[in-house]
Amino acid sequence: MDGDPIRDRRVQYETDGLDVADVDADPMEQWRRWHNDALQAGLVEPNAMTLATVDVRHAPDTRIVLVRGADERGLTFYTNYESAKSRQLDVNPAAAATFGWLELHRQVRVRGQVTRVDEAESDAYFATRPRPSQIGAWASPQSQPIGGRGELDALVEHEAARFTSDQPVPRPAHWGGWRLVPDEWEFWQGRPSRLHDRVHYRLLDGQWRRTRLAP
Repeated sequence: MDGDPIRDRRVQYETDGLDVADVDADPMEQWRRWHNDALQAGLVEPNAMTLATVDVRHAPDTRIVLVRGADERGLTFYTNYESAKSRQLDVNPAAAATFGWLELHRQVRVRGQVTRVDEAESDAYFATRPRPSQIGAWASPQSQPIGGRGELDALVEHEAARFTSDQPVPRPAHWGGWRLVPDEWEFWQGRPSRLHDRVHYRLLDGQWRRTRLAP
């Protein structure tokens, strides 16, 4: 009898261990180290994270977004403020996220509150985007039904005609940044026999407390 390719797939994670003493006291600095490892390893989109929110029915929703800023203030990403994720965050400004660097047998989990970044910061980032992406931010009615690709292409052509080639494209008011401000992190390192190493950070009284968790 042939095996089930989903049920029977096994990958042993033969990687170095991880313990509380191995990680930085600052989880953002630890994230930067692991992100740099992923970058140096040539992983595709090492700044991609799966972002989880909840809708008005308290049902979970996920999608992958690209982190465009990571500092002591938190993790910043940009999107349409009229998108499903933004509408959900406006109602319930809390989120969880996961970075999956599977080639390195690593993942990082984050939880915290989410706030909009200020307009000046959104303007500055928008100015760095390629012009076609800037036009696309004006054109796409994100998360709304459309009749087909032709309809989207027509919207792009319409918006492109509004801005001459020598004219900077301004940021639309309905587009900007969100910042996930973590109060919990977890760094996960794959180990053999599914006995993985997990180090959890929790922010208590302004200090990060580290704890090892069972796999």
